Amino acid sequence: MDKSLVRPIRVLIAKVGLDGHDRGAKVIATSLRDAGMEVIYTGLRQTPEMVVNAALQEDVDAIGISILSGAHMTVFPKLIDIMKGKNLTNVLITGGGIIPQGDIEKLKAIGVGELFSPGTAMATIADYIQSWVAEHRNF
Repeated sequence: MDKSLVRPIRVLIAKVGLDGHDRGAKVIATSLRDAGMEVIYTGLRQTPEMVVNAALQEDVDAIGISILSGAHMTVFPKLIDIMKGKNLTNVLITGGGIIPQGDIEKLKAIGVGELFSPGTAMATIADYIQSWVAEHRNF
């Protein structure tokens, strides 16, 4: 089976909760767009339900959550639960921000993809999303 992509990868970037620091999310969105992906940025103060509904409406391949508020152990499990409830199990959930390594391991164990720390090279993030989508999604 040919795994070549027939359309650009679609990524939704979101800020969940009261975290008002969106500069990093905007930098990621621009970098992914520069890497050839279609990017939907939902803006600030999204709920997990809003993010998953937008992902469904936009038919995305990946969801990227930027989180600096310390709520990652609440936000990511809630997103995973909602995604499972809406049968959105073939979409990558990834993200980044200030997340302790121990929490990263716990989140990965429940199905969250790679989580990136501040300072990660943009190419590393784009390459990860491209590789994951090529391996897990059918176009």
